[in-house]
This record gives sequence, structure tokens and C-alpha cells, in this order.
Amino acid sequence: MSSEDNQDRDRTVGERIAEVVRANEQVPKKSVTEEELRQLKAAAARLEQLLTDAANAETQELKNAASRLDQLLKDIGSGKDVAPALRIRREK
Repeated sequence: MSSEDNQDRDRTVGERIAEVVRANEQVPKKSVTEEELRQLKAAAARLEQLLTDAANAETQELKNAASRLDQLLKDIGSGKDVAPALRIRREK
């Protein structure tokens, strides 16, 4: 794919985004009631908590993986046979 094709594709995507933005500007604005606003804020807070929990879980998984890798490297460095441990993890 040439850079000219990429530029054409980028231009097309940019034009689509501009069309959506212009169309959105023309939509009549709906007023939001206090109850709807409260529900939206509560949903946003729940979503934020879910994202935070997922990020924390991912961070913990990465720390655990790094710890296992460190131990594996120590075992390799000390001449220990790590093949059985690797086979067991691969089969899980």
C-alpha cells in the first residue's frame, strides 16, 4: 500500500468524522432532567470503578507474571531444570 493510498484513506476517514460532527451539531438538543443526570452520573461512577478494578487486576497479573519470570530466571541461573515447570504451565 502506497503512502498516497494511506493519505486518501486518512482523508476519507477525516471527511467522515467531519460529516458526523456536522450532523451532530444539527441535532436539536434535548434537555436532561435532574433524575436522568443523576442516573448518568451514577452509571459513569460505576463504569469508572469497573475500569479501575480491571486496571488494578491487570497490574497485579503483570506483577505476578514478572515474579514468576524472575524466579524462572533465578532457577535457570542456578542450573536448575525448568523444563518440567514450563510444560506444566503450557498444559494448563
